[in-house]
Amino acid sequence: MDEKQLTVIEHIEEVRRRLIIVIVFFFIGAIGSFFLAKPLMRYLQNNGPANDLTFNAFNVLDAIFIYLKVVVVLALILIFPVILYQFWAFISPGLLEQERRITLSYIPFAFLLFLGGMAFSYFVLMPYVMSFMKMMAGDLDVTQTIGINQYFNFLIQIIIPFGLVFQLPVVLLFLSRLGVLNPEWLVKFRKYSYFGLFVLAAFITPPDLFSHLFTTVPLFVLYEVSVIISRFGYRKYLKAEEERKLEEIKAEQQRQIDEVMERLNEDESSQ
Repeated sequence: MDEKQLTVIEHIEEVRRRLIIVIVFFFIGAIGSFFLAKPLMRYLQNNGPANDLTFNAFNVLDAIFIYLKVVVVLALILIFPVILYQFWAFISPGLLEQERRITLSYIPFAFLLFLGGMAFSYFVLMPYVMSFMKMMAGDLDVTQTIGINQYFNFLIQIIIPFGLVFQLPVVLLFLSRLGVLNPEWLVKFRKYSYFGLFVLAAFITPPDLFSHLFTTVPLFVLYEVSVIISRFGYRKYLKAEEERKLEEIKAEQQRQIDEVMERLNEDESSQ
C-alpha cells in the first residue's frame, strides 16, 4: 500500500514539475509575443480574409483585450513543441529505448502539422467563410459592422481547433507504434469515425452547409491518411515485438546453457 501511494505521489510530483516547466516557457514566449503580436495583428487586419474590412471597437477596452489575447495565443503556439516534449518526457519512462527515440522524432512533425492546420484554416477556409457571410448579409440587406474583438475571437476559434485536429496522423501513428491501436480497428469503425468528424466539423465551422462540407471533406482525407500512416507504425511495432521475443528466447536459452555448464563444473570439481 505504501509503495502504491509513493508511486502516485511521484507521478503527481512529476506532473507538477512538467507543468512548472511549461509555465516558465509560456512566460518566456509571452515576453517575445508582446513584440510579435502588434505586427501580426496588423498583418491579419490588412491581408487575407480581412483585406477589405473596416474594424470597429465597440468597447473602450476592446483593443487591449484582443492584444493580450493574441499575445497569449501566440505564446502557446510558440511553445507548442515544448508542451509536446514535456508530455513525451512524462510518458517516456514507460517506453522501451527504441520507442523513446522513435516517438521523440514525432514532435517536429506534430508541430509542422499544427502549423499546417492553422494555415489551411486561415488561407483556405477563412476566405470562403468571410465571402459567404458577406453574401448572406447582402441578401438580407444587412450592413456589416465588424468589431475587431469579435473578428479575432472568430479567427482564433477557427484556426486553433484546426491546428489540433491536424494532429490526428501523429496521434494515431504514436498509438499504433506502441501497439495500443490496431489500424484494422480504424477501418472497422470508419463510419463511426466519419460521423464523429462530421459532428466535430459542425462545432468548428460556421453554421452553413457549404463551409461545413468544405471542412468535413479534408478531415475525412486526413483520417484516411492517418490510417495509412498508422499501418506503417503498427508494422514497426509487430517487428519490434518479434525481435524482443527472439531476444527473450535467446536469453532464456543462454541462461539454461549457463546453468548446465555450472552444474557440469560443480560435478567435475566434486570428483
